[in-house]
Amino acid sequence: MNINLPNFNVKNLVKEAGSTLSRVVQLTEEKLGTTERTEYDNEFQNLAERADITKTWTEKIVRDTETVLIPNPQNRIEDFIFEKIEKTKPQRLSNLEHLALGMIEAGGDFGQDLPYGQALIKVGQAEQKLGQCERDFIASSGICFTQPLRKFLEGEMKTITKERGILETKRLDLDACKNRVKKARSMLGQQAKDGVSPEAVLEQAERDLRVAQAEFDRQSEITKVLLEGISTSQASHLRHLHAFVETQVRYYKHCMDAMNNLQRDLAKLRPAKPRLRINSEDVDGPPNTVLLSNIHATLNSNETHEVNEFSDNDDLNNFHTVDINKHNNVNINEHQQNTNGTFQNQNNTTNPFATTQILEQYDIEFDTSAITSV
Repeated sequence: MNINLPNFNVKNLVKEAGSTLSRVVQLTEEKLGTTERTEYDNEFQNLAERADITKTWTEKIVRDTETVLIPNPQNRIEDFIFEKIEKTKPQRLSNLEHLALGMIEAGGDFGQDLPYGQALIKVGQAEQKLGQCERDFIASSGICFTQPLRKFLEGEMKTITKERGILETKRLDLDACKNRVKKARSMLGQQAKDGVSPEAVLEQAERDLRVAQAEFDRQSEITKVLLEGISTSQASHLRHLHAFVETQVRYYKHCMDAMNNLQRDLAKLRPAKPRLRINSEDVDGPPNTVLLSNIHATLNSNETHEVNEFSDNDDLNNFHTVDINKHNNVNINEHQQNTNGTFQNQNNTTNPFATTQILEQYDIEFDTSAITSV
């Protein structure tokens, strides 16, 4: 059986292994502080630090934004996997949509003709609109904000990181060549070793140093250009941020419109509920309006109190006053001013039984001591 092995260039393999070994030795000596290293200029260091900061914060912004858009971490992991295998993400219902379906089904079971059933259906439909608004917001935010930032991280920033790694390798090669040149110069005047004179060793080390210096300078320029491009990237990130804010504004506006419409619809479905005003304080009355004739039949007091009856529809035209001390449709004057400038009742006799009766007619437990005569 014939096995076709790939053709290896042994010379290049040995050369690469020697370069790797020299880099490891150089890096180890730098860590131990036994050798010098080539430092980057201040401008390059500032650009590199800015790139690191940009990368760190952009990753955090993307991660936090996705957390806001998709709070469930399991769903985020699932979406990430589907993106990697290039398949369509599953269509899942949001929490609002689950709530909407539950309310609509419950309203149907309770009865669409009943007030509670109608209200549940209305609220469920509004929650469905909110869920759709949320779905559109998530999709729009991904297109205009998170996807461009992630593309920057996976494209431009990854390229910068790769080129910086190559530059660091070139720097290690350069420093290793510098050390070999120093070592070769220190061996001048000594006897030849393995048939190679110290002069020849020095000449080869200087030649390698020139090549390493040229490669380092070239890689340094390439990396510097990429680092300077981060300013342009941040300008585009600013535009993406504005687009994200506009998308968020539209989302909350649509949600507000949906809730306002829901509030108006529920107000139309709300049954009229009378209220009592006792001593300028509103209290809820019974579901059905008490006939004024029944009220007058139970009141025997000469004390005058005013009871205002109106519905929650805030219809001022229906607002009227009921005199709880009327008897046989005869009105009694309520107040008159005395000679001292104060207001007193015409008849100071008070019938607490009448007040108790009106409260009982409205099924209200009320402290009668809080009702004062005017």
